[in-house]
Amino acid sequence: MNGRDSMGLVFNIQRYSVHDGPGIRTLVFMKGCPMRCLWCCNPEGQNPYPEMAYFESLCSRCRKCVAACPKKAITVSEDGQLRTLRELCDNCGQCVVVCPRQARRVFGKYYTVNEVLEIAKKDMAFYRRSGGGITVGGGEPLSQPDFVRELLESAKEQYGLHTAVETSGYAEPDVIERVLGSVDLVLFDLKHIDPHKHLKLTGMSNDLILRNIRLVVNRIVPEKKELLIRVTVVPSLNDDVDDLLCFAEFVKSLGEGVRVELLPYHEFGVAKYRALDRRYFLEAGIQPPSGEYMEALRDILRRKDVPTL
Repeated sequence: MNGRDSMGLVFNIQRYSVHDGPGIRTLVFMKGCPMRCLWCCNPEGQNPYPEMAYFESLCSRCRKCVAACPKKAITVSEDGQLRTLRELCDNCGQCVVVCPRQARRVFGKYYTVNEVLEIAKKDMAFYRRSGGGITVGGGEPLSQPDFVRELLESAKEQYGLHTAVETSGYAEPDVIERVLGSVDLVLFDLKHIDPHKHLKLTGMSNDLILRNIRLVVNRIVPEKKELLIRVTVVPSLNDDVDDLLCFAEFVKSLGEGVRVELLPYHEFGVAKYRALDRRYFLEAGIQPPSGEYMEALRDILRRKDVPTL
């Protein structure tokens, strides 16, 4: 088996994206992540195995899935609602096949590098006109480092594509160097500058992450790579002005050429938590920040001479 036949677990491939890098891009979302951010908008990317999701709002209650399930993992309650018994479901996908409304789907499919590239290369004309390419995110793409490195190296060597990785940076330093050394752009998603608050909000300290950002700056960026540090602003959780000023000092300590992008928290992932029978911890009370508020935070960084998009 050659490198382009190696397998990776992907939960989504999104074409024609204009985010996560320059130009028109194909986004490849890898499954599996060591962190559990309270505001994660891709819960289907957290666990490193395929998962069944049930979108109740799309369901016609035809009950074809009940009959099709070989494990009897789908039941009907007294009020006519369908329930998935997660302890019995093995994510085989038989219910997906018979569902006429696409209310059921399996998040997570194994692809070879070649299969992903076959999808990506369909948009080659758009990449060339716009300066786009391929971005690998997740989940956490560095949880599947060999596949991701082979995919990005092949995208560049075979098709000359611009390559990017969106990562939390939670990985061993050798993985950071091995994978990120193969890309043109590193999108580093930093959740919080304070290690204790980071631990509370994500389940992990940021000590390793901050060291890895410095590693990228010192070892990878000098090789004509780009680094963009992104922070999703979640009101009352990581928008404290003192913390933002500490973040500004950290960015300035990295030297010139490191840019920052502040992104507003959103609630687009809430329906997916319900579909996976999980609790969304921020569902009550926290609202997405306004455009005016986001611009005020950006102004704080700019006054500290931090290059901000």
